[in-house]
Amino acid sequence: MGKNILITIEYDGTNFSGWQKQPNVRTVQGEIEYVLRYITGEDVSIHGTSRTDAGVHALGQCASLEWNSSMPIEKLLEVMNRRFGVAGTGRSGAGGDIRIVSVEEKPEGFHARYSCTGKTYRYIIDKTRDIFIRNSVFQYPGADKLDIGRMQKAAKEIIGTHDFKCFETSGGTPRETTVRTIYSLTIEEDDTNIVIEVTGDGFLYNMVRIIVGTLIEVGEGKKSPDEIKQIIESRNRGNAGFTAPPQGLYLKEIFFGEEETCV
Repeated sequence: MGKNILITIEYDGTNFSGWQKQPNVRTVQGEIEYVLRYITGEDVSIHGTSRTDAGVHALGQCASLEWNSSMPIEKLLEVMNRRFGVAGTGRSGAGGDIRIVSVEEKPEGFHARYSCTGKTYRYIIDKTRDIFIRNSVFQYPGADKLDIGRMQKAAKEIIGTHDFKCFETSGGTPRETTVRTIYSLTIEEDDTNIVIEVTGDGFLYNMVRIIVGTLIEVGEGKKSPDEIKQIIESRNRGNAGFTAPPQGLYLKEIFFGEEETCV
């Protein structure tokens, strides 16, 4: 029996077809498993907490794995990052777009997905239209004219335990229930960005991006903050706002208990 290991990962999702390993395309899970095979000489399967979509980034993705190698886990972070290109160049010849933040041993039975009790996502809306950051933010036309007060009022209606079917895109893995609890939803603005952060016990397929699109429509005046309650109660995707694009979305933090987090 090997050691049960948890790795914390950050990545730029621009050049990945999402987290989940798929044939003939580059994915985050696939790249990490490739590097682990390079290190150990055998297949190593990892189990991620969240299956982020193509173009979505992570500041604190987590994955668990069974470590049977003789290499001390204390050295694993350095060796993996060297291979990913943080300390040189990645196997593609370009700088790395994955970085292992931490490696730690966990008790038997711990699982990055099933032991998770909550997640925080961050979404960044850019007001500068700087072309050099277009892959890491949502450059929404008219972002500087959004009414943040209206958006914050609408956000309060989303907090709590609700059936969030209206914020789910079809095509995801079927769920036993679409009821989720949102613990907090904050919206902050400065001269360059609008930053939305949402923490909950779990999220439906594209839920955060649809929430963002709905809040933007509220900020534009296309929807009223008072409509949010009715939109949620309708359970109808057609009543919510548009799906914001992936490049502004970051998996920020993962929780495994009241005090334990992944970052």
